[in-house]
Amino acid sequence: MQEQPNLNYVNQLSGDDLEFRDSFISIIKQEFPKEKELYLNCIDKQMTKQTADIVHKIKHKFSILGMEESYRMAVNYERELLEGRTNSENEFKSVLQIIEVYLNII
Repeated sequence: MQEQPNLNYVNQLSGDDLEFRDSFISIIKQEFPKEKELYLNCIDKQMTKQTADIVHKIKHKFSILGMEESYRMAVNYERELLEGRTNSENEFKSVLQIIEVYLNII
């Protein structure tokens, strides 16, 4: 079964401060679609260095959303991209889709 995102870290970080929690989630919801679109544009144009840069940014959201296995995969994918390889592209895109669906329902 594929790893699923969660808000455990966000809840732990925000404690009883619901305003901070909601603000944090709002920021993720605003940033993620833009970062995903940028990623897709860069990978489609085979701009591996620029793609690695955006993967570097996105991977931290994996961690924030409790997806530690996906975070480790993204670290490896970033390294691949810097070497000009895209072996983990489909796996990365799959995680992006899972997160997109999750962010639309929370």
